[in-house]
This record gives sequence, structure tokens and C-alpha cells, in this order.
Amino acid sequence: DDPTITNIIDFLPTPFTLADAEALIRGKGDERDCFLGIWHRKEAELIGVFGVHLYEPSEIELGYWMARGFRGQGYTTEAGLKVIHQVRDQFPRRRIFAECRRENNASWRVLEKIGFRASGMPGARPGRLRLELS
Repeated sequence: DDPTITNIIDFLPTPFTLADAEALIRGKGDERDCFLGIWHRKEAELIGVFGVHLYEPSEIELGYWMARGFRGQGYTTEAGLKVIHQVRDQFPRRRIFAECRRENNASWRVLEKIGFRASGMPGARPGRLRLELS
């Protein structure tokens, strides 16, 4: 329930309750969205989430968020590389993309570190640009 996350992700309500989290994980029942938790090994706590979203006919969108106290420590990059590896193994023919606000420098850098490059196209969400995995 961090407003720095819920205020910029259009499908997360503020406040974001445990019931909201459970509903998000359950999904719509169409098996097109998957949310993977990023867990801190030592603290045994959920510190972030990666979302993997299947689009027709040949695309997958990746999205993520990280808890405020764990940003800038490499957790998102480490998890992102693992998620991309899994997605490519399961869906080798699908293009993988992400959307990000250009002014979100930290997130933009993470996306570049894990292999994304700006496509020059706007994202589907207002104010976001599309990046594609190279």
C-alpha cells in the first residue's frame, strides 16, 4: 500500500488492501496475467512484484514494482533477468515489451540493464513510452 506505486499503476487502487492483493494474484481466471513475488531471502518478506501479461497474438508485457526500502539495491534487476529467462523459455516466439514514463529514471535504467531498448513508440497507457527487449 505505497502511494508511490499505487498512484502510478492504473489498475491498483489506493489504498491497496490485502483483499486487493489476493484478487490481483487470483486474476480474471483467463490465465493471461501472472504476478510473481520478489522475496527477500534473509527477511523472508515480499519486497516486490513482477507482472507478466500475455497479449494477442505475439506479445508479452512485463511490469514490476519494488517496495520503497528495497529500491536501488539490484533486486529488481536480478529478478527481472530471471523472469525474462523464464518467459523466453516458455514463450520463445513472443515479443517482450514494457512501458515506462521517461521521467522515471530509476525504472528506465532497470529496464535498460535487463535488455530493453526504447522503441520510439508511445505506450498504451498515458504518459508512458514503449520499450522492447532486444
